Amino acid sequence: MTLLLNRSDLERLLDPADCLAALRRGFTAEPGEVPARRVVTSLPGPGSATALIPGLVPGVPAYTVKVNAKFPGSRPALRGVVCLHDLETGELLAVLDSATVTAWRTGLAAALGTDALARHDPGPGGGTVAVVGAGAQAELVMRGLAALRPPRALTVCDLDPGRAADFAERHGARLRIPTSVAAEPRIAAQDAAIVVVATWARRPLLHAADIAPGAHVTALGADEPGKCELAADLLREARVVVDDVALAVETGVLGAAGLGVEHAAGTLHDVLRGQAPGRVRDGEVTVYAPVGLPWQDLALSWTAYRAAAEAGVGTRFDFLG
Repeated sequence: MTLLLNRSDLERLLDPADCLAALRRGFTAEPGEVPARRVVTSLPGPGSATALIPGLVPGVPAYTVKVNAKFPGSRPALRGVVCLHDLETGELLAVLDSATVTAWRTGLAAALGTDALARHDPGPGGGTVAVVGAGAQAELVMRGLAALRPPRALTVCDLDPGRAADFAERHGARLRIPTSVAAEPRIAAQDAAIVVVATWARRPLLHAADIAPGAHVTALGADEPGKCELAADLLREARVVVDDVALAVETGVLGAAGLGVEHAAGTLHDVLRGQAPGRVRDGEVTVYAPVGLPWQDLALSWTAYRAAAEAGVGTRFDFLG
């Protein structure tokens, strides 16, 4: 029997602290023997399709295959499934809503990267976080940061001013911090200690002059060719950490800016294992710009599957019946 877990099931089951711990274990694990593949293809019209295989984490007796359809004009913009299989037999253990899994693993992994690279003193902006793009991924970044290093103030910018205001009001009330809404990304970022960018942008939103000395930027949008949030001058001057250097050049933030592997200071795996410094000087700008890796889908899916089995949540379905 296969366990079907929809968005409501996953939101009920997933706990940020448990997911952060699972992601940290994945980032600090030894590299696996089987190379992961991330395949992106355009579709006729505005959409694209992405497959991430196989999701593997040492010590987890399962693997994942994820297939997503991305349509920026749709709500939700991301639709698909994550298939969780038994590693020994191939049995289909669960099918999970990929939009929820992707938002949680991307947002919480970004929170880990932000915490590892941003200054831990108030620094520029006195601990203010600026969010550009008030969508599902930024939502989970904020939930992760609340567990790791709660912000002291929040500024939000979005193409939809109403959505920006709702995002600011919701998180301001939850964290009991002052909030504001900015009309442009550069205005939101100018005095912030941490800037989180999670958009569908295809041209740079932020340049070097827009970021305060000593600030940190986490950019989540450049996860396939053609998407671009950060300008080349910002990336050249900053200390850039990614999740995979080759993918960052091939399909991610470095390639989008016309830069190469020499502009990556390392990976979050290196930083969390103490093999590379996350920050060298207080005054430098740091950037974390992941593409997203298959093992992260497994880390979240396995956590959800175990929680569902314990709580009796989800719908069981026999695909072989």
